[in-house]
Amino acid sequence: MDELVLDAKNSMEKTIHALKTNLNSIRTGRASVALLDRVMVDYYGDMLPINQIASVSVPEPRQLLIKPYDKGDIKAISDAILTSDLGLNPIVDATTLRLNLPALTEERRKEYAKLAKKQAEDAKVAIRSIRKDALSLLTDDEYTEDLQRRIEAEMTKVYDDFIRQIDTIYQEKEHDILTL
Repeated sequence: MDELVLDAKNSMEKTIHALKTNLNSIRTGRASVALLDRVMVDYYGDMLPINQIASVSVPEPRQLLIKPYDKGDIKAISDAILTSDLGLNPIVDATTLRLNLPALTEERRKEYAKLAKKQAEDAKVAIRSIRKDALSLLTDDEYTEDLQRRIEAEMTKVYDDFIRQIDTIYQEKEHDILTL
């Protein structure tokens, strides 16, 4: 494989990773530790994700249990969850926080499915942009016409593969969201 195609493939893999991370933060019908990955806590002036200052577990299908490593961080974690866009109210015990995830309404499930679709479309746009940028470098005189065609064919194969991956990832997430 040409170096140009490999560079584009690496960038596309990063886009897929970012898509998976973004989709993990969308609620489904059951609790997931990844739901809190993007919630940042003010930890002595630094903004850190919850999983770096507390252990997060799923004791029940619709509940998250957060145990801070330092009991003094309970208020900061609670405030971060309240100000996030998750719409959850933590129940503060002496040393832990509990998040009860209410069942999603049909309307809310459809909203989350639309959000997932938008993120998948954004990933596809990013993949197209990477392909376009890589192919624009082929106009240099250092590539012969045969080499340009071969690289374009390789790039098309890689592009098609990543678009299929995005579609598969989105369909799995949509199924998780819409399943009761």
